[in-house]
Amino acid sequence: MKPLIDFWIRLFDYFGITLPYGVAWFVSQSLLILLLSVSLLVMLAFLLLFDRKVWAAVQMRRGPNVVGAFGLLQSFADFIKFVLKEAIIPAGANKGVFLLAPLIAFTLAMAAWAVVPVGPGWVIADINVGILYLFAISSLGVYGIIMGGWASNSKYAFLGSLRSAAQMVSYEVSIGFVLITILLFAGSLNLSDIVRAQGPDIRGWFVLSPLFPMFVLFFISALAETNRPPFDLPEAESELVAGFMVEYSSTPYLLFMVGEYMNIVLMCAMMSILFFGGWMSPIDLWPLNAIPGVLWLILKVWIFFFLFAMVKAIVPRYRYDQLMRLGWKVFLPISLGWVVLTAGYLLALGKLPA
Repeated sequence: MKPLIDFWIRLFDYFGITLPYGVAWFVSQSLLILLLSVSLLVMLAFLLLFDRKVWAAVQMRRGPNVVGAFGLLQSFADFIKFVLKEAIIPAGANKGVFLLAPLIAFTLAMAAWAVVPVGPGWVIADINVGILYLFAISSLGVYGIIMGGWASNSKYAFLGSLRSAAQMVSYEVSIGFVLITILLFAGSLNLSDIVRAQGPDIRGWFVLSPLFPMFVLFFISALAETNRPPFDLPEAESELVAGFMVEYSSTPYLLFMVGEYMNIVLMCAMMSILFFGGWMSPIDLWPLNAIPGVLWLILKVWIFFFLFAMVKAIVPRYRYDQLMRLGWKVFLPISLGWVVLTAGYLLALGKLPA
């Protein structure tokens, strides 16, 4: 960030204009936010296509292959279709809350990326409580879903939103205990420090430590937290007619879906950062360590997204009672017990953070 601020100050000095430090900081932050947002949305467009292609391949179909070469522009065509369609608002809906709900869901999904380091020093807000910030943002995401279901004035939508809220809250508890085990090993709430604690190569990655069971638990909980199959009960069209989004169409529906997929990509990035060394290469040798760290993180995100897509294609959907039992009677005791075991293990080695 500082080199970018200095660049703007020197650039304006060249033209004889004194640029205040606060203005230079604001311009730099705005450009970084714009660059990250555009990059995420473009990558998300191709990840959506990748998701559909993987699902089609498992079912021995071609998938989207008409719009653009090999169907590469299919997501952009879908975006244009959603934007140009008429937004239909039910007559009995609370119009203000109805339109505000998808906007909140999308905004919170984008805001979570502010503390995610995509490379060494490549982060918008390198705050010391990055983990707590992400946990708070994910908790607030429930409000967008509840508002959308309630404002639709539909029993199907309201039941779907209640299901989704209960599911997200249930699995956030397990994810919270998983994060505690990570913090015990890393000794910091800062995501960049967590990545550095796993350096310099694969030998220090937390997934190869006693935290491997926590990675498996985090992966499954991430599926439930983001409403992905086999835990897509809130959107199970065979049961709840698309759940809380049943009354949405056009751009509001698009915002809900983009926000949901943005959260999926965030979970993929978090697994890469928390367990797989983030931007670090597997082996600290040339030419692997010459590849920019951001490319390593993107590669790991794509690999985890592929796993998400494969689970969607091959695992049958859970019943709702099975879903809740797994969260409260299996994952919660395991994660809580692993926190105690991890603390005892580090205490015995004298490595427990102060």
